Amino acid sequence: MSLLDEIFNKVLDGDINNSEELIKNAVKKGVNPEDIIEKSFNKALLEVGYKFEKQEYFLPEMLASAMAVKKGMEILKPLLKGKTTKNLGVIVIGTVEGDIHDVGKNIVVMMLENAGFKVHDLGVDINADIFIKAINKYKPDILGLSALLNITMQNMGKIIKIIESHNIRNGIKIIVGGSPLNQEFADAIGADGYAPDASRAVSKAKELMNI
Repeated sequence: MSLLDEIFNKVLDGDINNSEELIKNAVKKGVNPEDIIEKSFNKALLEVGYKFEKQEYFLPEMLASAMAVKKGMEILKPLLKGKTTKNLGVIVIGTVEGDIHDVGKNIVVMMLENAGFKVHDLGVDINADIFIKAINKYKPDILGLSALLNITMQNMGKIIKIIESHNIRNGIKIIVGGSPLNQEFADAIGADGYAPDASRAVSKAKELMNI
């Protein structure tokens, strides 16, 4: 089994400590950091998404794998300085006003970044004014709205309407996500896309960017 396969397996298992050791060993042996990202990290996170979708994995397993990737990226990022890395687009994301849940959003952010997007994470309990300021500042291609509660998901539609009233939605695609949502709700509030989990958030973002 290759080192890349071993790293893939440890990330898939959410084995943070052993994955770190394997990554350091791979770097010492001259393995290309970009190969580790593409063939181990991204491949593992995609598989985690599939397992989550099939209910073979749950949030703790997904978070453990995401943390293994985060720790691994801390090792690899210094080695990537000076290299031209792909930038698939700019995304602004946040959990909407009234909602302080961020675990799922944080996993989405990590997976989007690993896929090659530049992500500006605004955090939680974000109102329309903060989203508008971020849009004006970062000029995103995609805006991501997250909610985990039935009561707060209603704020997504309000935020979209306020953004549209400021005439700044042109060219910006809006993706919504969170456990209480579905495609019908996303359509009803005027979102461009809906993703039920982190792996499909990446797929949907690429689709909206025609990648």
